[in-house]
Amino acid sequence: MSSDLEIAFEEAFRKISTLKEAVAPDVMLKFYAYNKQANFGSNFSFDAEPNVRNAFKANAWMQLKGMSSEEAKKEYINLANAILNNKK
Repeated sequence: MSSDLEIAFEEAFRKISTLKEAVAPDVMLKFYAYNKQANFGSNFSFDAEPNVRNAFKANAWMQLKGMSSEEAKKEYINLANAILNNKK
């Protein structure tokens, strides 16, 4: 059975993933990093092509080193709510 946090995280992810309006690139990097930290922790792995975009993504994720999965999920939810409430 999923916890309330897991359900809220999945709902926030779904809403942000299907959002029609553009979100600033720096905010999208935060979403990326929180999602990676929530799902993989500080087990950094990067198989992507080395380019500037992937370097920014890697850097954003590495800045969260040591953050717990639960905290990353909470931060993702908070950021999603802030974005979604601004779009209303």
